[in-house]
Amino acid sequence: MTLAVQDLKDLLTDLGQLMSEQRDYLCKLDGEIGDADHGIAMDQGMAAAASATKGLDDGTMQEMFNTAAKGFLNAVGASTGPLYATGFMWAGKRLGTVSEVEQDELRQVIIGMAEGIAHRGKAEPGQKTMLDAWHPAAEAATAGSDPSEIAHAAKLGAAATRGMTATLGRAARLGDRSLGHPDPGAVSAAMIVERICDRM
Repeated sequence: MTLAVQDLKDLLTDLGQLMSEQRDYLCKLDGEIGDADHGIAMDQGMAAAASATKGLDDGTMQEMFNTAAKGFLNAVGASTGPLYATGFMWAGKRLGTVSEVEQDELRQVIIGMAEGIAHRGKAEPGQKTMLDAWHPAAEAATAGSDPSEIAHAAKLGAAATRGMTATLGRAARLGDRSLGHPDPGAVSAAMIVERICDRM
């Protein structure tokens, strides 16, 4: 089965709805080790990304993701905006200047998101960030794993952040006090990965 640009636009709308539904939960998680605004950022960012692409009647996958990136970045400052914007751009680059892709090629979106976020954030797995969910998902996607296995890898990565001490980002200032709390960025990333995998 092939997916057209409209299908990817629908996916972004779906992700926007997902982040809206999880907004309060993600803010609660962030309140334990951060500024309690992660849910707001993801809700506003994904909604803006989806809204920005609605005006695209045609075009390529890369153009669509670049447009989504601009929308997200315009709506969200701090660290989350640039990270997801870069992730979207790298995902678009992986899909390329085509108007349709095979359904399984959505794994390239996950790989591109992980690469872009790692590049922009200068992060590595184990630092208690969103990359702890994106990275294992991308590894599973690269290895050709089934969608359910990719989603599971992201969930396990997010869950593992509970046992990590934050060394990057706002939570790093807490030191050992960040132990015992999952990273909200990793949790939201796992949700997004799972929804992408549902489309695969």
